[in-house]
Amino acid sequence: MASFASDNAACAHPAVLAALAAANDGFAPAYGGDAVTAAMREAFRAAFEAPDAQVWPVFNGSACNGLALAAMIRPYESVLAHRIAHIHNDECGLPEFFTGGKIVALDGADGKLTPDGVAGLVAAALNHAPHTARPRALSLTQSTELGTVYTPDEVRALCETAHAHGLYVHMDGARLANAAAALGCRPAQITSEAGIDALSFGASKNGALAAEAVVIFNPELARDFPYIHKRGGQLPSKARFISAQLLALLQDGLWLDLARRANRMAQALRDGLAALPGIRLLHPVEANALFVHLPRPVAERLTHAGHRFYPWPASGPDAYRLVTSFQTTDADVAAFLRDAHV
Repeated sequence: MASFASDNAACAHPAVLAALAAANDGFAPAYGGDAVTAAMREAFRAAFEAPDAQVWPVFNGSACNGLALAAMIRPYESVLAHRIAHIHNDECGLPEFFTGGKIVALDGADGKLTPDGVAGLVAAALNHAPHTARPRALSLTQSTELGTVYTPDEVRALCETAHAHGLYVHMDGARLANAAAALGCRPAQITSEAGIDALSFGASKNGALAAEAVVIFNPELARDFPYIHKRGGQLPSKARFISAQLLALLQDGLWLDLARRANRMAQALRDGLAALPGIRLLHPVEANALFVHLPRPVAERLTHAGHRFYPWPASGPDAYRLVTSFQTTDADVAAFLRDAHV
């Protein structure tokens, strides 16, 4: 059987476990004052070609998003995000809890926002001031919740629009590695160079055990962030164990290699499913997530065979989501396609 339920279900990469074992040697200063955390921060600056970037390790992605947004808005302000964004639908109000502000949802094809959509909503909100929350931040998901990706030009255009209206731009990069690998671009082209102010860097979906990072490119947002980090309960006392995981993934571009593997498996799965009668792809497959229409008998047969994947009613009746990871094998894809064949 194959597991396509989530890349969260994949194991930790051996290099990450080895880095944890190596970090578990002797004493080290607490709260990020250790050599491993210092090396991790330099690795981020190199990977994103941002020598002044500030980096804070955190335990999980929801808090990572909440902390980054807390640096951007006040309680009477709002964050603009896609209607299906994780911060809007899947974090149990944590961003609102951390910020005191409001998330305002926008529509956009294939999970992506547009500059015109952002500008229009900002104008509408300001025309109703002070009776509606003032837009102050834009949050982009890369890759999107539907497995599509923003190109460097698209990110840049959205950042320019947001900045022109006085908004900061946050990127939820839970699957940033998959987006960068799919685009074949330098990570800086869709983050620091494009105008992103703060990035939630995801690692747990890409080989880490429990490690993410807030990466701040805009120094204005970094000034008070140590307090936000601490007050949010995300300052690790033994930071070296979070930092070691991140450093292991960044070294020698391992994080991108693992994402390329996951993306290749998604493409193989896409090609195989597209050739089968009665199965229809619902969105472009650009990273490591697929959304497909499966006839109910096919879905039931796959489930009975032990394959793991999620129904996705938000994309329509008999819609399902399949997610590949670095741990997915050719044999997994072949088995799923074999059992999907009518």
